[in-house]
Order: sequence, then structure tokens, then C-alpha cells
Amino acid sequence: MMDTSDVVLVHGAWHGAGHFAALAAALTARGHRVLALDLAGHGTRARFPASYLARDVAALRTEVSPLAELGLDDVAADVVATLRRFTAPPVLAAHSMGGAVATRVAELAPELVAGLVYMTAFVPTSLGAAGAYLALPEAKTALGAGLYLGDPAALGAVRIDPRSTDAAYQDELHAAYFSDLDRSGFLAMAASLTPDQPLSFLTTPTGATPERWGSVPRTYVRTTRDRALPIALQDVMIRHADELAPATAFARTTLDAGHAVFAGAPDEVAEIIHRAPARR
Repeated sequence: MMDTSDVVLVHGAWHGAGHFAALAAALTARGHRVLALDLAGHGTRARFPASYLARDVAALRTEVSPLAELGLDDVAADVVATLRRFTAPPVLAAHSMGGAVATRVAELAPELVAGLVYMTAFVPTSLGAAGAYLALPEAKTALGAGLYLGDPAALGAVRIDPRSTDAAYQDELHAAYFSDLDRSGFLAMAASLTPDQPLSFLTTPTGATPERWGSVPRTYVRTTRDRALPIALQDVMIRHADELAPATAFARTTLDAGHAVFAGAPDEVAEIIHRAPARR
């Protein structure tokens, strides 16, 4: 069990630090100092396609992303630089695609991470990159395919349109990623999403090794009602990770929740993080 040490929160695709407000408050109430990051290109550090701001939806399908050259290693190195400023290694808690970033960070600098908590997050290990896991049969039941605009390879990003006024589009966004929230809660979250996730998050192998990434104690928060990262796919990634690094096999907790568990069940997730195994 960890003590009241520092916790760094790493958001998923299209999100930002602000989405973690409820979870950060719940962790603070448990005595933790909490830093929610805006990853490079996201949140207050976002870079937007001009067509997105102009609401030119046709051009939005073809305009190259301003994040097209942003690599997974660039983002991970930025997080590592932040971790170096801590007086003691914090616990790194990641959601969704943020798990790819956290995995790479722990491989690059395991000495800077006291523990890893994956909140229904990607754990790309034996298959290399996160995108390889989305190609598995266990991913086929996921919602959200109707949200993507254009060709990710041409854009350099996986692009969505959180500002869409199409009711069916908004319904799918709600059902896929924010089913834990009522309509008002969903709309508040959607309003601060950014449109582009760098393609590198999906295509770049994390390089996870048992000696480095695998040396960090880790916890997985499984979510049974997840429509974006189905529970069967979560379990494949857990299994692959444990086969790679059995000495630090996942501590697992299962919640009856959807993908936005950090917002839908912040107290439960905070308690899991509070009790997660970590190096002192």
C-alpha cells in the first residue's frame, strides 16, 4: 500500500488535465499531493487544426494535424522531465491511451516512478504498439468508429469533432466514452476535448521490458461496462503484461463502470490509487 505520496495523473486521447478535477479532489482528501498533466498537444497545450476553429467540417477531414510530428517519445520525455522535479518518485496513474505514455515513461525512467495505476488504460507490451491491440478480436465490440474523421495516416492524427452539432454523433461520443455521466456531465466534458490524438500514440511501440517497466509495481482498474476499451481487451493486455513481468503482476480491482471511470466513480478510483502497491 502506498502512503500519502504524490500522484501524477495522465489523461487519455483528446482529454486534458481538467477532466481529472473530481479524481484530484478525492485524492487530495486522502492526503495526496496531486498533479494532473496536460500532455504535450492537449488541454491548455492544445494545437488546433484551423478548420476545426473555423467549423469547416469538410476541410477538417483532410487538414494535416498540427500534432502530426509529435512522437510518443516526445510526449514521454516531457513527462519524464516533469517527474525529475519531484523530491521523491510519485505514483503515475493513467487513463485510456495515457497508458501507452505511462508505459513508455516507466520504461525510460523506472527510477522516477513509485508505482503505476492503469485506469482502464492501454498497456502495450508484447504486441508493441497500442494500435496492435485495437486490431484484436477483443476490440471489435468497441464503440466510437463512427466518430473518426478523415484518414489518420494522412492527417497524422486520430481526429474527432467534439464540437459537432449532429445529435447522432454526440450520442455516439457519449455512449462510447462518457456513459458514466448524465447528459449535462457529458456535455461539460466534451466541450473541453481536443480534436486530435497524435497517431504516434497508436503506432509507436512502448518498448516495455521486464527489467525496466516491469520493475515498477502496478495496478489495473478493470471496468466491466466499458464501451471504448472492452473488458475482454483489458484482460488481454493485463495477461500480456503479467507474462512479460510476472514478478510485478498486476494488482487488479474491478468496478461496474464505463470508460470515464475517473469522473463517474472518482472516490472509488481514488481509494484504489491510495491503496495501490508502490515503492517507498
